[in-house]
Amino acid sequence: MEKLAELSHLFVTVFLSSFASLMVIPAITDVTMSAVCPGKDECSLAIYLSGFQQAIIGLGTVVMMPLIGNLSDQYGRKALLTLPMTLSVIPLVILAYSRTTTFFYAYYLLRTLTAMICEGSINCLALAYVADNVLERQRTSAFGILSGIATAAFVCGTLAARFLSTASTFQVAALVSMLAAVYMRIFLRESLPNGENLTRPILKSGQDGHCQDDGNLSGLAPVLKKIPSIQDITGLLKSSVTFSQAAVVAFFNSIAEGGMQASIMYYLKARFHFSKNQYADLMLLLGIAGMASQLVFMPLLAQLVAEEKLLAIGLLGGIADALLFSVAWSNWVPYATTMLCGFYGFRATMFTQHCIETSRAY
Repeated sequence: MEKLAELSHLFVTVFLSSFASLMVIPAITDVTMSAVCPGKDECSLAIYLSGFQQAIIGLGTVVMMPLIGNLSDQYGRKALLTLPMTLSVIPLVILAYSRTTTFFYAYYLLRTLTAMICEGSINCLALAYVADNVLERQRTSAFGILSGIATAAFVCGTLAARFLSTASTFQVAALVSMLAAVYMRIFLRESLPNGENLTRPILKSGQDGHCQDDGNLSGLAPVLKKIPSIQDITGLLKSSVTFSQAAVVAFFNSIAEGGMQASIMYYLKARFHFSKNQYADLMLLLGIAGMASQLVFMPLLAQLVAEEKLLAIGLLGGIADALLFSVAWSNWVPYATTMLCGFYGFRATMFTQHCIETSRAY
């Protein structure tokens, strides 16, 4: 518990950052529809734009996330956290200023570019920070607490969006996002992996494709040489059957989640005429179920149930959720369906635990 107490500044940073990024979700669908298809409840262009944005962001993160992770092994977690947390402020400031069509497309472009670096980077670097500072036997519980804090931020941000106007939502989100970056720079200690935590950067290769670690961080190669090659990534996937299997599951799960995220809110708007407040109510139920899962059930079950079974439970919950949404016959069905999403965090936590343990062995 002493080790977990030392992570308090990281937990505050994650909470503020998640609060800012998640509180705009209930409002962004109405803003998009108003800018792209004003006065309509159905708009194919909005769905296409959202799907295209997710595809581009996904391709960008394939390159950027291994690079950011590799650089953080050498320069430190705090140093690399500064980049995504600073960039994430820019799109929020644009919509905080105006949500007209011109400003929306400016937001859309900058959000696409910045999300290639920001999407998932803060969470991944926070998990790496936890792994650096927590003993191995406590990591599953620590990951669960971190995920639970992010879910708590989700609930608080959604609750704030429920009672704020659309303009105020983006203004508050931009302000909190700035506060998160400043807080992180002032209070969070730097964390550089050492011999007890990480014997070598995962994707740092030496001659003949073998990993080397000379312990010298002063003579680092230029940043462009740190970009992982296809051989680096292939070697990492081949390093463990468990790791490669988890990667395959994560890939197909991400495809399914991406499709849902790109269309679900537009589907609910067209089918049941949902707006910001209904989205917020729906997300509050999701957040409360997820918070209970991560802060209460996950730490307990992690000691009793194998990781593979927890992962299977989470995947089955996601399948049932998608099926029920697809056949929703009344506007109460989406509300009831969200209760199944409380198991979503099991998947993220178990994927993380598999990847952390395998990368240590590699």
